[in-house]
Amino acid sequence: MKKRVVVGMSGGVDSSLSALLLKEQGYEVVGLFMRNWHEKDGGGACTADEDFYDVRSVCNDIGIPYYSVDFADKYYDRVFRHFIEEYKKGRTPNPDVLCNKEIKFAPFVEHALSMGADFIATGHYCDVRHDPDGLNYLLKAKDGNKDQTYFLNQLSSKQLDRVLFPVGRLDKSEVRALAAQYGLSTAEKKDSTGICFIGERNFRQFLSQYIPMQDGDIKTLDGATVGRHNGVFYYTVGQRKGLGIGGSGNGEPWFVVSKDVEKNILYVSQGDQSMIYHTHLRCDKFNFITKVPEEKVFRCTARIRHRQPEQEATAAICNDGLELTFDKPQRAIAEGQYAVVYVDDVCLGGGVIEAKW
Repeated sequence: MKKRVVVGMSGGVDSSLSALLLKEQGYEVVGLFMRNWHEKDGGGACTADEDFYDVRSVCNDIGIPYYSVDFADKYYDRVFRHFIEEYKKGRTPNPDVLCNKEIKFAPFVEHALSMGADFIATGHYCDVRHDPDGLNYLLKAKDGNKDQTYFLNQLSSKQLDRVLFPVGRLDKSEVRALAAQYGLSTAEKKDSTGICFIGERNFRQFLSQYIPMQDGDIKTLDGATVGRHNGVFYYTVGQRKGLGIGGSGNGEPWFVVSKDVEKNILYVSQGDQSMIYHTHLRCDKFNFITKVPEEKVFRCTARIRHRQPEQEATAAICNDGLELTFDKPQRAIAEGQYAVVYVDDVCLGGGVIEAKW
């Protein structure tokens, strides 16, 4: 009998081609669409409906069955609540990381297994190595510009069991070319950007529905008021655009240095940015995907945000946390974001940034 693979279908070209490639390899392929958010966009249309239409279209192109499953309640409880609470603290959360840990590689996998899946596949740009001893290693994608291991840093070896990443060894250009060659209806579909439940809407307008916003002062570090903001939660360290104070002072670009949530003050500076460069950070809890390294201090590369080129660093394991010392100072390390660590092609894991110095 053919092995059954349930593919997480998003309506994009990556998961579309993943399903096609697996069918070409001889698997029995089933498409499964996850509905994680119910709110309609500004025009009154649910964007998930559009994505599911694309899933239905491409599955018909390929000739495979498709289904839909609703995880909206779980998403709200496990991902969205955390997202809002982090913003209320003035931090910078990354809900896509939690979505992978709490939804795509948790209830989704359970549902797929209940459908008789032997394997689960997604369109993520990464790879996995399944060792004979039962341990699974998350590997970087061939296309470094599209690598998505950053978003998978909170997974466990167990969660990678029986998981396939069919496009992990392809460049994005190859994916689009193959999709076009096979006549898939999603071949030219634009990649989704931003946070899934916000989509193309105005971020400030969306966030104000959940967090009461209050106008406040924009101050320099020496206490001079240089402008007004309409909610400190909207800003992040290092931000230069959207401050509304351009052209003042010495004429150089202003940037966010810090924010005081309790006093509702946004602190900025201009010119010299040395105060937002740091060489050290600490994650109080760090998730090692496969296993904790035997060496408590080791050389590695790390990212403090998605798409950032890997940075040379030294890692030191401290209890269940991790400290990173970078060879070169890093700009705008943001508490609440994730620091993700690599050794060669293996993503060791990641943790939430709690402090920097």
